[in-house]
Amino acid sequence: MNNRERLTSTHWGAGAVEVKDGRVVAVHPFSRDPHPSPILDGMPDGLYAPTRVARPAIRKGWLEHRGRDGNKGRGTDPFVEVSWDEALDLVAGEVLRVRKDHGSQAIFGGSYGWSSAGAFHHARTQLRRFLFTSGGCVDQVTNYSYAAGMIILPHIIGTNAPIGGPMTTWRSIAKHTNLMVMFGGANLRNMQVYSGGTGEHASESWLRKVHEAGVKFVSITPVRDDSPDFLGAEWLAPKPNSDTAVMLGLAHTLVVEGLHDKGFLATHCVGFDKFLPYLTGETDGVPKSAAWAAGISGLDAATIQDLARRMAKGRTMLAATWSLQRADHGEQPYWMLAVLSAMLGQVGLPGGGFGYGYGSIGGPGVPGPEAGAPRFPTERNPLNFAIPVARVADLLLEPGKTIDFDGKRLTYPDIKMVFWAGGNPFHHHQDINRLVEAFRRPDTVVVNEIAWTSTARHADIVLPATTSIERNDIGASSRDRYVIAMHKHIEPVGEARDDFAIFSALARRIGSFDAFTQGRDEMGWLRHMYEEYRGGIALRDLHVPAFDTFWESGYVELPVPEEDFVLFEAFRRDPEAHPLHTASGKIEIFCEDIAGFGYDDCPGHPTWMPPYEWLDGNDGRHPLHMITNQPKSRLHSQLDPVGVSAASKIAGREPVRLNPGDAAARGVATGDIVEIFNDRGRCLAGAEVSDRLRPGVIQISTGAWYDPADPATPNSLDVHGNPNVLTADRGTSRLGQGPSPLTAMVEVRKYAGEAPAVTVHEPPKMATR
Repeated sequence: MNNRERLTSTHWGAGAVEVKDGRVVAVHPFSRDPHPSPILDGMPDGLYAPTRVARPAIRKGWLEHRGRDGNKGRGTDPFVEVSWDEALDLVAGEVLRVRKDHGSQAIFGGSYGWSSAGAFHHARTQLRRFLFTSGGCVDQVTNYSYAAGMIILPHIIGTNAPIGGPMTTWRSIAKHTNLMVMFGGANLRNMQVYSGGTGEHASESWLRKVHEAGVKFVSITPVRDDSPDFLGAEWLAPKPNSDTAVMLGLAHTLVVEGLHDKGFLATHCVGFDKFLPYLTGETDGVPKSAAWAAGISGLDAATIQDLARRMAKGRTMLAATWSLQRADHGEQPYWMLAVLSAMLGQVGLPGGGFGYGYGSIGGPGVPGPEAGAPRFPTERNPLNFAIPVARVADLLLEPGKTIDFDGKRLTYPDIKMVFWAGGNPFHHHQDINRLVEAFRRPDTVVVNEIAWTSTARHADIVLPATTSIERNDIGASSRDRYVIAMHKHIEPVGEARDDFAIFSALARRIGSFDAFTQGRDEMGWLRHMYEEYRGGIALRDLHVPAFDTFWESGYVELPVPEEDFVLFEAFRRDPEAHPLHTASGKIEIFCEDIAGFGYDDCPGHPTWMPPYEWLDGNDGRHPLHMITNQPKSRLHSQLDPVGVSAASKIAGREPVRLNPGDAAARGVATGDIVEIFNDRGRCLAGAEVSDRLRPGVIQISTGAWYDPADPATPNSLDVHGNPNVLTADRGTSRLGQGPSPLTAMVEVRKYAGEAPAVTVHEPPKMATR
C-alpha cells in the first residue's frame, strides 16, 4: 500500500493521507470514489487550527468556586491549562462524588453527536460504555435527524427501515418506476454524507441512471435546488410545513375519482374505514379536497388533482426527506405518506411504494451488501433510563417535570454532572439562548473535544481529544461496500489523547478498568471487532480476509448484490405469512395504540394541524419562514473554521438566501450583512439573493459556530449566523418529542453600522491560577 493510499475515513468519505516530515499536508480522495467530497481538503488545516484544544483545561471560575457562584461564568470565564493527571483526578472525583451524594441518575451522558468516523473510537459509544460499566447514567434515545419518524413508523409500518435502509433500490426504480414524487426533494449534498464513512459516493451515479432510464420526477419543496438540476424535476413550491395538507388533497382526489386501490386497503391495511370520514369531511364538515389543500399550501388545486391522477396512472415511488418531520406535528407527513402510498396500492411492488431516506443521506437506495459494520459494544445501562434526545435543555432546567413520550410518562431527574464527548449541542439543539441557561445549572460539565467549540467553551473541564488521523480505527457503514483500515498517520497534536485512552484512565481511577477494557488495548479491540464482523457476515456467505491481511491491504471491498431489493415485497406477496411488526401485522392507517395514548397533538390517524408558527396566521412582525438545512461545505459544524466552509462565508458570516422580492422589499443585496431576528434571538448573516426560493422563505444552513457578541449578556446577538438562536425548543408532539427547527418565523433587515467581528474561530482566553 503506497503512501497516497494510506487511508483514513470520515463521514464525508475515505481519504488518502499525505504526510511530510511528520505533518499532514493533504488528504486526497480515495481512488475508488467516483464523487469525492470537497470537505476532505480542509482536514489538514483543521488538524492544526488555532481552535485545537492543546492541553487539558479547567474553567477558572470552577477551579475557584466549584459551583458556589452559580456557574455564571460558563461561556465567559478564561481557562487554566493543567496536567493530564490533575484533570483526570478531578473528573474521576466528580463522578464518584455525584454518584455517592446523588446517585447515577444525577449524571447525564447522552452526548449525542456524529463525532469522528470510526467504529472503535466513536466518542459517544466510548462515553456510554465508560458510564454504563461504572454504574450507569441518564442516557438519550432517538436523534435530531428523524426522531419523530423514528417513533411513529414502528406503530404504522412496524419498522424504521424506510428511513435509513434497506429500502427499494435505485436500480429497481430505474427499471420499473414511471414517476417519483419527492416531498423535500433529493439533495446531492446530503448524499455525500454516510454515517460511519464510505469508500464510494455512489448515490449521484445511481440518481443519474434513474433519470437516464426515463423516470419523471416531481420535487415538492420551497427550495428549488433541493433536487439536482440534471433530474429536470417539476418543481412545486408549497408553503413550508403544509406537506400533510398536500398529501391529504392528493388522497381526496384519489377517492373521489375512484383511483384508490380498495383491494390492497382491505387485505394489507387496517383503519381506512376510520380515516375515510375525516378525509371526505364527514366527521368535521371539511372535505380535504384539492381546493382545500390549495388554500393551505399555496399550490394550485388543478396541479394537485393532476398529480394525483399521474400517480395512479403508472408505477409511482413516493419519497419524503428526513427534514419533513423536523417540524411541528412532524409525525403527520410521515404517516400520511405511507397512507397515500397504500391508497395507490403499490407498496411492495418493484419501483413502487415509499421511502423516507432517499436524498437525506448517502446509501439509501444504493445496491449494497447491508452487511452491518464492526461494532464496539456499549454494554447495558444499569439505570435503564433515557430521555428523548431533543429534550436535553428541559432535562437540565426542569428537574421533576413529567412528560409524555410514546405512550410512556418520563420524569426528569436532577442532573448534577454532564459528560459530553464527540457532539456539539450548540449546533444540534434549538433555542441556543435557552440552552446556555440550561448548561449553567449542573454542578460540573466535562467535555472531551478536538476543538474549542461552543460546547467546550461552556464546560468546566475540557479534555483534548484526537482526530481520526491521529489514531487507529476501522471505517465502515452498514450500507457501504468498503471497510477501511484507518491507520494512525501522525502523533497527536499537542497533548491530545484518544477517547479510549481517556476513559481507560478514568475507569482505572474509579475502579471499573477491567469492565471497560476487557483486557484489550486499541489494536486488541480492533482485531476483536473485525473478526466478530468477519464471522457474522460469513453466515450470509460474504467473505473478507483475516484482520492482518485487511490491515495491511488498507481496505476490503464487498460485492454488490445482483438482485434488487424491494421494500415490503414479501409482505405484499403474503401478508399472513409475512406480517409487519405492527399491532395488526398490517399497515395501520388508523392506529389503535396511538389513539389510545390520547394525545391531542397526534390523534389516531393522519391529521392536518396548523403549525405553531407559519406563513399563515402570523402577526406580521416576523413574516418570513426560515428553512435550515445541512450545509454543502461541512458536516454539521465540523471543520467550520477551515476549508470549503471558511471559503463559503460572506463577510465572514454564514450565508442566508432570500427571494429577490423579499430582498428588494428590505433593501438587501447580495453581499450585505443582515440581521435575522425574532422574539427568541438574533444573528448576523451574509445575504445572497436567489430566485430558487419560494417568496416568503429564507434559507440558512446549520453549523456556523455559535458566537455571541457579549457572552455575559442573555440573548446576545450571534455574530456568525447560527440559526438555532432563532428556532424554538419545542417537541414535534407528545408521541415523538422530536425537534421542530423547521417551524420558525423570522424577520430580516440590513445591518446598520459596523458589524461585530467573528471571534469564535480563535481559542478562548487562558489564565493562570
